[in-house]
Amino acid sequence: MTPGGPLADRTILVTRPVDRSGRLVNILDQMGARVIAAPAIELRPVRSAALTRALRDLAAGDFAWIVLTSPATVRMLHERLEGPADVRADVAAIGEGTAAAFERWTRRGPKLLPATFTVDGLARAFPRGDGRVLCARADIAPDGLEDQLERKGWSPTRVDAYRTVFPKTLPKAARAALAAGEVDAITFTSASTVRGFRQALGDGAVAGKPKVVCIGPVTARQARDAGMPVHAVADPHTTDGLIAALERALKSRRRTARG
Repeated sequence: MTPGGPLADRTILVTRPVDRSGRLVNILDQMGARVIAAPAIELRPVRSAALTRALRDLAAGDFAWIVLTSPATVRMLHERLEGPADVRADVAAIGEGTAAAFERWTRRGPKLLPATFTVDGLARAFPRGDGRVLCARADIAPDGLEDQLERKGWSPTRVDAYRTVFPKTLPKAARAALAAGEVDAITFTSASTVRGFRQALGDGAVAGKPKVVCIGPVTARQARDAGMPVHAVADPHTTDGLIAALERALKSRRRTARG
């Protein structure tokens, strides 16, 4: 933690999975914040005949496109394929983090990166055409993308790329800080982190009205549906955008406190 940083004396709860929160935690630490890890989901690999068959067809060049919706999907490809050359399809990615993960592995960027980092944004930006599209997604990802692609002439194939597991409870430090009113803000980076947080919190107390900061509109909608007021939404929907939104939300709190 850096003394005197722009988030000095602020306590931030991070609900992103531990293996994906390193950059966010490091930046918050450099800004002087006290970070409490409260991973609300865990991503686990999927082993299924459907995924194996889809990856075989991808390597054979049978898909015109593959849709990547998260860095976890890129990691799955890295682990399951023999190499980047097996991605024999045009690539559409959601979000700069996903695009960057794909580029680090393959040394090439996606062909399509929509300006709005959401599934709906990708569907709107997707060209019309025909051929097969591989949609390798989380097991709990909502329906809809495949229908939108189908209306544009494509033949989508959806497979589960990874499983989302929700913890039974939050870490002891997180529960204690929430109950004591010590948490200034809670960050959510996906709709599933909101769902996992609410389930893991259960009947646990949340004192002090911490600010709720979300990475995008889909996540914000899930938070509101869960009964949580949303104080800031990242724009762009990236880690850097989330940090900027966090600063805005906490500056607002500081002005209110001084007033």
